Amino acid sequence: MKITYALVMVALFGGFSAAADDAPAARTKSPDGAQAYIISPQDGATVTGPVTVLFGLKGMGVAPAGPAGTFKANTGHFHLLVDAELPPADKPFPSDAQHIHFGGGQIQTTLTLSPGRHTLQLLLGDAAHMSFDPPVVSEKITITVK
Repeated sequence: MKITYALVMVALFGGFSAAADDAPAARTKSPDGAQAYIISPQDGATVTGPVTVLFGLKGMGVAPAGPAGTFKANTGHFHLLVDAELPPADKPFPSDAQHIHFGGGQIQTTLTLSPGRHTLQLLLGDAAHMSFDPPVVSEKITITVK
């Protein structure tokens, strides 16, 4: 059974979106020069678990997503991709073990990852969990967990 984003928003926040599930969503403009980055771990690092990931942002601020998509100019919240590719820019960010939301405005997390190589990448989202236009995304890093 497919659950649409609008139904999830109703269940979580009491809001309703009349947009069709397959319709492109409007994206919030990002300021020139905005950049997300991973402070640590460093690209190529070998680490032991659990792994603490620190998020960085330049040219914008971090703010909670808020109920029913409360927007604050030039702010967003982080999404972390673990061993995943960037999702389509015109759709809400998925939510699963590989696409982690930080809608509360968090700037770090601790992950339990299996031993081996993993990729990490940040994508900043607006209050509706949509990618900015242009996307504010970090470089993808690779780490090895011992």
